[in-house]
Amino acid sequence: MPQLNPSPWLAILVFSWLTFLIVVPPKIMAHIFPNEPTPQSTEKPAVTTWNWPWL
Repeated sequence: MPQLNPSPWLAILVFSWLTFLIVVPPKIMAHIFPNEPTPQSTEKPAVTTWNWPWL
């Protein structure tokens, strides 16, 4: 099996990742959520203890 020269493959790998990292993040960050999340109440719900009959 012949050995490949790593020089062009490394350049292809680097340029493809640079393209991926430059093109994709602005597209992802441009998305708008249709429903903004509403803040939840900061009060904790009242918790009642459960009396186990076998204890």
